[in-house]
Amino acid sequence: MKKRLNGFLTLLLVLVVQIGFAQEKTVSGTVLDEDGLPLPGVNVIVKGTSNGAQTDFDGNYDIDVEVGNVMVFSYVGFASQEITVGSSDVYNVTMAVDAGALEEVVVTGYVTQKKSDVTGSLVEVSEEKLSEYAAASVDQALQGNVAGLTVSNSSGTPGSVANIRIRGISSITAGNEPLYVIDGVPVNNGNVSASTATSTISALAAIDQSTIESITVLKDASATAQYGARGANGVILITTKGGKYGTTKFNFTSQVGFQNDAIDQPTPLTNAQRLELAAEAYVNDGLAATEAEAEDLITSSGLFAQWDEAGRPESNWQQVLSNDDALYQQYSLSASGGGEDNRFFASLGYLQQEATVIGSEFERISGSLNFSKDFNPSLKFSSNNTASHSFQDAFLERSAYFASPRTAIYFMNPLRQPYNEDGTPAQVGGALPNPLIITRDDFSENRFTRIISGNSLDWNIGGGFKAGTKFNVDFQLYNYRTYGNRNYGYGVPVSGEASQYDRTTAFYVFQNYLEYDFEINPDHVFDLKVLQEYQANRSYFLGGDGNNFADDGLFFLTSAGTPTGVTSSFSDWYMGAYLGLFQYSAFDSKFVLNLSYRKEGNSRFSRDNRWGDFYSVGGALNLHKFDFLSSAGAIDYLKLRSSYGKTGNANIGLNNYQSLFTYGVDYNGEGAQVVDTFGNEDLSWEINKTLDVGLEFGLFQNTLTGSATYFRRNSEDLLLDVPLSQTTGFGEQTQNIGELVNQGFEFELNANIVNTNDVSLSIGGNLATVENEVTKLPLDPNGIERTITTTIDRIETGHPVREYYMPTWAGVNPETGLNEYYVNGVDGETTTNFNDAEAVFQGGNAIPTVTAGMNLNFSFKGFFVNAQGYYAGGHKIYEGWHRYLNQTNVYPLFFYNGYGAMMDRWQQPGDNARYSRATTSGEPWQRHSKYLYDADFLRLRTVTIGYDIPSAAMEQIGMTSARIFIRGNNLATWVKDDNLLYDPEQDLGGETGLETPPTKAVLVGVNLTF
Repeated sequence: MKKRLNGFLTLLLVLVVQIGFAQEKTVSGTVLDEDGLPLPGVNVIVKGTSNGAQTDFDGNYDIDVEVGNVMVFSYVGFASQEITVGSSDVYNVTMAVDAGALEEVVVTGYVTQKKSDVTGSLVEVSEEKLSEYAAASVDQALQGNVAGLTVSNSSGTPGSVANIRIRGISSITAGNEPLYVIDGVPVNNGNVSASTATSTISALAAIDQSTIESITVLKDASATAQYGARGANGVILITTKGGKYGTTKFNFTSQVGFQNDAIDQPTPLTNAQRLELAAEAYVNDGLAATEAEAEDLITSSGLFAQWDEAGRPESNWQQVLSNDDALYQQYSLSASGGGEDNRFFASLGYLQQEATVIGSEFERISGSLNFSKDFNPSLKFSSNNTASHSFQDAFLERSAYFASPRTAIYFMNPLRQPYNEDGTPAQVGGALPNPLIITRDDFSENRFTRIISGNSLDWNIGGGFKAGTKFNVDFQLYNYRTYGNRNYGYGVPVSGEASQYDRTTAFYVFQNYLEYDFEINPDHVFDLKVLQEYQANRSYFLGGDGNNFADDGLFFLTSAGTPTGVTSSFSDWYMGAYLGLFQYSAFDSKFVLNLSYRKEGNSRFSRDNRWGDFYSVGGALNLHKFDFLSSAGAIDYLKLRSSYGKTGNANIGLNNYQSLFTYGVDYNGEGAQVVDTFGNEDLSWEINKTLDVGLEFGLFQNTLTGSATYFRRNSEDLLLDVPLSQTTGFGEQTQNIGELVNQGFEFELNANIVNTNDVSLSIGGNLATVENEVTKLPLDPNGIERTITTTIDRIETGHPVREYYMPTWAGVNPETGLNEYYVNGVDGETTTNFNDAEAVFQGGNAIPTVTAGMNLNFSFKGFFVNAQGYYAGGHKIYEGWHRYLNQTNVYPLFFYNGYGAMMDRWQQPGDNARYSRATTSGEPWQRHSKYLYDADFLRLRTVTIGYDIPSAAMEQIGMTSARIFIRGNNLATWVKDDNLLYDPEQDLGGETGLETPPTKAVLVGVNLTF
């Protein structure tokens, strides 16, 4: 009986297996669109499994299935279809366009979302907009394109850092820079220069902007809280280009042109004007009875005598040291394409940009290779890689270094001639060497190599589950070399001097995620994502210097006869985080809810305070989808959104929480250790709590689109350097204390006035306001608020951060010709004694309170004009070098070279003049409101005029498209305050310097696709 049963079971098993094999088969077919054209790359997946395939170039597919399986056909922009496998072996499919699927998708951090599902405040800037501004660093192209974002260049020197603030100042002494994210992974950006004296060099300048698809700026907590502490100051997402299915396409772009200073800088006095003012000074001080007598005395000795004997020539150092029509050239060649299961994008780029003063330029060669591979329909790999090498011929521009050509324009005594009679550069004596020789024989060079590699593996597990991992490395090699020759200049006393510094930095990011999306029914859709992230930053630094070179042409340290110093260091910091994201969409996104929670730890804080909790909640109502508005023909899109969240800020120095010793000291010839850091174990995160409420709309078939937003950001537990009692042996300690608030409104409006096949016209713009106020500061032991005061500004509750604070200038007394100041700092009684004048708040700081961008786009049968303007106002700027260059005293008249504006001076009783009587005496630094200017300005940022050659004509020569254009950047600038002689776009430190100003450019370019 048992044998019979076993035999029966065996026969039954064989029958089941045979039936199973009989049901397995291969089916095939063709997938077309509604126009009958094949669709390559359509995903064909057996529902509930990872078994799948993709259509080829002709839309054909084949897949192993079983009878009763459900095949799911999906493709971006088309409605998914499901087909149950029956007896047929061929299943052809026609896919219909899905209006909902075609809805604009935007990157919002660690996820991408449909526009209707976004609850945060963000702005996406397209590749086309980014390309309209020519600069080595792409972040400068954001100015005017994003409401609430302020860009201020630290210098117009090619490759220099741009200072960016999003929605004001969130911190007093901790960092205010936004976080940069490239292809979903945070990267290390900022100034990589090892010198505080020479030009800055931006890490972002290593990226070729022609490889960037778009930049998205995240501004509110719903968008930035995903990044925890790093998102406190906003996030800038950079998405690079990737390949697409289809035949390989090549693209070549080029821009070549010239640049000059955006506005005329202060014009120095001529020698004749200097002599006129100097003679007046002699008379005013009783050194001569008449100006004629004074001129005779002045020209009887010294440099004035040499100048007089030479026929009173004009030297014009400004013209000699300027590099007029500085060259700008940029070239980029790229290729993109893809097969059935792979895509690629590759590029090679070159950029060269000269500075507008002699002896400085920036050069970059770059390449990229982005590719992706579908191992199967559910497992995909992608790798984005960029590499570049940059060279910056830097110079001393970040202080009053007399060897700097920019500084020498104003500090070089014009009585000295730049050239000898034989045309060779003159070896000018004194403390101010001739920059013509310095730029020829000395150098300060920055070399920067950057490699970014981002690699990801994504697995569609099935059943709504997805998982993936990312690894990113940002590898930076920096080299800084200087040399001062032994024959002329600063290197003479030590027979030549040289230095070299090398820094190697590696920035690693690891991410792992698990995602689950499901729906209870089509009216209730959920998406859950959990992510783990780890970052490590390690930096090695080595440098040395030496002097005493035996011969010319020797500048490596091994040739130095006297090594004078060596330094080396290592620094590292780490961050770990766990992130949870939740999205709920109800009734076709009529209601949207987004939640995020992030647990983040940072090595900048002690173990007890290392971990912080950050979160956000955001909601949106897509009102246009409600029945009461769905029939309103004028309203195409109307969304009300709001968010609230908590982010942090840990952008302070490393190891501030620890009490540390330093060993880099010499004690009577022996190595020694000394206490270096006071430490604070209680140190923790700065906290930002942000409320954001906005309304977005599209009217009249989206002819009119825009948004209006209100935001309020409260910053608490500010990381401040608090003064300590001198009995501690330390001057200050970093503490969590203090509060401030930023709030304002942002508006965007764009109108497509005409949109036909032959003609299109659109205008638009954005406007943003921000108010900043300090609401809490630390108290001293007596309970009195500890204000922070410098020579020009002050931090005090009830006022903006670093509001200008100084005595108020009351003008020049018409009878005496002396400067006067208000005793009480406001009005009424005046005094000529600067020390008797009370310092008061002057209103405003260096951050604009109002910014606006305006744009116009017009095309007619292939011809087009694009233009953009930018306005910034409500802020002030202080003139940093007025003591030596812009006062009628001994420094501008006898030692250096003052501005021609000083000719508007007092000469006799009754004169109403801006400048006081000339004098031969010197004055100490007296900072007051005379040199504080309204910094409001309006700038024509970009104008592009071009022509798109008809594609039919280009196809005859084997090309797809061609565009030729002429482009201008910063062509015109209006400045509110006539007394502000410098470019109004200055570093956020609040003072004008002698750095290279922003540049205006005229370029000719082509864009070819073939």
